[in-house]
Amino acid sequence: MGCKEIQCKSALHKINSPYLPFHWDLNVYRGCSHGCKYCYALYSHKYLQEYQCGSYFQDIVVKTNIVEQLERQLQKASWKREAVNLGGVTDSYQPIEKEYGLMPEILKLLIKYKTSCIISTKSDLILRDYDLFLKLAEVADVNIAATITCFDESLQKKIEPGAVSTRRRLEVLKAFAAENIVTGMHIMPIIPYLTDSRENLQSLYDAAREMGASYVLPSLLNLKGPTKIYFFDFIRETFPAVYQRLFHLYQDKEQWKHYRESTYGMVRQLDPKNSLRYRGAKMLQRRKENSVEQYKQISLF
Repeated sequence: MGCKEIQCKSALHKINSPYLPFHWDLNVYRGCSHGCKYCYALYSHKYLQEYQCGSYFQDIVVKTNIVEQLERQLQKASWKREAVNLGGVTDSYQPIEKEYGLMPEILKLLIKYKTSCIISTKSDLILRDYDLFLKLAEVADVNIAATITCFDESLQKKIEPGAVSTRRRLEVLKAFAAENIVTGMHIMPIIPYLTDSRENLQSLYDAAREMGASYVLPSLLNLKGPTKIYFFDFIRETFPAVYQRLFHLYQDKEQWKHYRESTYGMVRQLDPKNSLRYRGAKMLQRRKENSVEQYKQISLF
């Protein structure tokens, strides 16, 4: 794995999307060594001329001055302490964070400026900063989610070779769920014919309840740009038995529409009382209610 250090011009980037519960994104790194075969962020390396050959998983770019740039933005009188998404393009707690340790300094600034955060990760390294997240939760809203696709560890290692096990991600949820923090399970993506069985999804919903998660957010696999090419090459080589079915599903709009409706219909049945959905979620603590409120607009059902 290669690594390149750069100086960024700003830490926070404005996002204008009606489908997201936040408007600011912060990415400490570019590229991600988790190597997820379905990674939607492969497009992001096209903006770096020297990395145009599909090296998103091997060449990690580190924004070494991001802490200084973040404070420069947070200390402005115009900053309204809006929620910041930590890692919309890449996982903030991927392995290289062990070496650079930038996240603790970022969290200290969020505490200092009482700024809420949202983060989703596939790493248990986030537990290293447990105390800092608790301190932040005392002064601002904190939402921590674990992105999980399946319980089959053999399958998980094929589609997410660099990420920690599903069990370790569940332990992350359990650790934070006992605190004044909103915790969620992001079942993203649901991969047709691989992770979409009722048995798998039921087991994930059951685990979310067991770990005390505040919500579950499921989402089907979305394939665009370089991700589509990379993903189908992987499926053809590793899961040839489902390749044709999967390929045709993403080529036929009517077939996809039917599949989408039936899959989300089945998912709704896994939570008949809506206890783990954003819409109408009931939290025991007022702060958790405030945080969940931010997400009501993106209910997929």
